[in-house]
Amino acid sequence: MAQHTRSEQADRIRHLLETEGPAIHAHASASNARRKETYGGTDDLEELRTEARSIKEAAIDRLPELIETVREAVEENGGTVYIADDAADANAYVTDVVNREATNGADGAAASPSVVKSKSMTTEEIDLNDALEADGIDVTETDLGEWVLQLADETPSHIVGPAMHISREEIATLFNERFDPDAPFETATELTRFARDHLGEIIDGADVGVTGANFVVADSGTITLVTNEGNARKCAVTPDTHVAVAGVEKLLPTLSDLEPFVDIIAKSATGQPISQYVTMLSPPTDSPTLDFDAPDKPITAGEGAAADGTGADGPGTQDREFHLVLLDNGRMDMREDDQLRETLYCIRCGACSNSCANFQSVGGHGFGGETYSGGIATGWEAGVHGQESAAEFNDLCTGCTNCVDACPVKIDIPWINTVVRDRLNRSDDPEAYDFLVDGLTPDAESGGLDPGKRFFGNIGTVAKAASATAPVSNWLADAGPVRAVLERTLGIDRRRDLPTFRRESLVDWFAGRGGAAASSRRAARADSRNGADIDREAVLYTDVYTNYVDIDRGKAAVRTLEALGVPVRVPNLPESGRAALSQGMIATADRQASRLYAALAEDLDAGRDVVVIEPSDLAAMHREYERLLPVDSYERLRDGSYEICEYVYGLLENGADPTALSTGDGAEPVAYHSHCQQRTLDLEAPTAAVLERCGYAPELSSAECCGMAGSFGYKREYYELSMDVGERLAEEIDDGLPVVASGTSCGDQLETLLERDVAHPIELLAPGGART
Repeated sequence: MAQHTRSEQADRIRHLLETEGPAIHAHASASNARRKETYGGTDDLEELRTEARSIKEAAIDRLPELIETVREAVEENGGTVYIADDAADANAYVTDVVNREATNGADGAAASPSVVKSKSMTTEEIDLNDALEADGIDVTETDLGEWVLQLADETPSHIVGPAMHISREEIATLFNERFDPDAPFETATELTRFARDHLGEIIDGADVGVTGANFVVADSGTITLVTNEGNARKCAVTPDTHVAVAGVEKLLPTLSDLEPFVDIIAKSATGQPISQYVTMLSPPTDSPTLDFDAPDKPITAGEGAAADGTGADGPGTQDREFHLVLLDNGRMDMREDDQLRETLYCIRCGACSNSCANFQSVGGHGFGGETYSGGIATGWEAGVHGQESAAEFNDLCTGCTNCVDACPVKIDIPWINTVVRDRLNRSDDPEAYDFLVDGLTPDAESGGLDPGKRFFGNIGTVAKAASATAPVSNWLADAGPVRAVLERTLGIDRRRDLPTFRRESLVDWFAGRGGAAASSRRAARADSRNGADIDREAVLYTDVYTNYVDIDRGKAAVRTLEALGVPVRVPNLPESGRAALSQGMIATADRQASRLYAALAEDLDAGRDVVVIEPSDLAAMHREYERLLPVDSYERLRDGSYEICEYVYGLLENGADPTALSTGDGAEPVAYHSHCQQRTLDLEAPTAAVLERCGYAPELSSAECCGMAGSFGYKREYYELSMDVGERLAEEIDDGLPVVASGTSCGDQLETLLERDVAHPIELLAPGGART
């Protein structure tokens, strides 16, 4: 897949925002809201997710064994199993089955073979429809959304809701033009009733029914179809031949292993307690085929049939064929790939798409590849189509981790995206001028890295230099010619305000006011006044933004902790690696994580708490460091590090006096937006609780994301998308309320959209109030 230029990508995203975005957002956000509600009402949700993941892990471990088990079970039932190496192999097999099963016409001449299909992303992956049609076979999709796409000659935009991007009015126009009804279709009821009747007649006369399979039980050969329409089971049992096409990863060992997945898949996909239809077949089915001419007739063996259902033609015959086509197409290689293996745990629910703010704006035609869409698409596309297929949309994953909490099997989707981003970085050919930066830049990356990614991945070095030369650096960065160069070379959109770097860093300010010794004296005096006897010491992690740009929030954090009786240290610490990870620079992040841990080891040994202001840095320590540090080091840092407001909440819960802080009048309203990763670390509630303890009435935002997402919002190709996501957040905020936001990018985005200052919550809490 040829990659677009930044300008082309920006145009493409702008077009999708205008044409498909409104419909996508309406449907995806509604599904996400229903999922949250259903998840919230499921008492054993985490146990269910843990069990489902454990079963998938074990199944993928045993995959070669399960393939042989299901082969034996299906053949014992009277069916056939075919293991297809790739798309061409699978298509050739299914085409051959259809041609053999084609019926003759009334005059004895061979009729054009016909196939009816239920929705299946696996058959989309192999382009089965195209292969069958190229061989003269009539193919009809019977899922309503897939049929709409077939009529419109479009591709799916969502794993579960393939036609999510098309409005009801557009579908009505399509049907009216295609079928020219006596009275134009208008309502959803009219459209679905027509589709049901029309497709029912086609199903009745089809030679072969093709389905996917949500799950395949290996020891019994049971195919499970989970749907909200009845078309899948009709395709499976009406034609005399049923072909199920499924990836090998769909295998589960036993029927009991199926239970948690049937329970959780509908909750995750659509927010339903359970799907409308859960069909379990061990084909060739014992049940006779359907007689559409006698819908009220009991489904029993046909006239003249024996008791076992054999010996009669027409409805009720048991002379049926079943073929299970298990597709490899790169999956066994993914199984051997430690970084992509988790992708195979996916149950295709689409929850990652629905939970993603960027997906909600552009859908799968922007956030997707040749077949798959949404966060998990990067793993699937890289595994089955090649990593270049993921290159076009991979950067749309901002690592917010909303999808991890949404995923029913807890797949670390952002990490998969980071890994593929890293591999794409390393696959680029080195530029002729790379020798100028390779080895001279502070990162651990080889040549060929996109200059914009290298710039943002080394933002700590950039910020240090800009701070040292401020205010000249700020003046230069705002100059029109410089902005034009930054846009052309690094892709930084000239419409985006750049940070204003401070000449005095937070580390310098802290040293200038006496350092750790003076902080200890201040904390001791506060402890004596409050009488709380808080026996803690803190090391404030100085992230790049706090140290060089918004040092006021760092000062507020120091003053707050001292006022609560906690002595503070503010050392000059290495970067966390979060910026490098966002650009797919894993080697650089790995080195930075090791350096940061080494720099903090003495403080951890001394029992000091590591307090972090920027949630994305804390998320790196609590999530990604598990992959970057030795287990003991990771757990030690994770258990000893806290977000600033979480830490303040803990102090107040353990006796610290809230009156030592800046307090509201008891019910002073304030709009509060929490950073994505603060939410996924379950740290939104402590911040809200602290604000309430200190006399404020926080009004929490419900928007998934601010849209800025660190470097994402600076990039030219994503500027419009970033603003589209951000505007949904801005619309929630009452014009008259003061606003606080816990993330760097959140505050910057809201200041741009609201055209007023947005402080960090700790600035509201610090003695003296915000920015004093």
